Amino acid sequence: MNPRVKYVKPNPDYTITLVFTNGEVKRFDVKPYLDIGIFRELKNTSIFNSVKPFLGSVQWENGQDFCPDTLYMDSVPETALAETVASPA
Repeated sequence: MNPRVKYVKPNPDYTITLVFTNGEVKRFDVKPYLDIGIFRELKNTSIFNSVKPFLGSVQWENGQDFCPDTLYMDSVPETALAETVASPA
């Protein structure tokens, strides 16, 4: 079983910063989901910013959520993010 979410912070670029139960800090990109079904509502920043930890995962005010394993496996460690931004392409 993968670690579960214990803290979440929404970011202005439609990513969420996650702190997992094992202490890892990672960032999950929600943008690829914003044109799919119920996730379209998350384009509204006030709804996007309503994200909260919920049962080891995250949930928004209108019920949108992700599998905790998806959040863990498809997110990027914050240190890797910093390295990517610092390295010119």
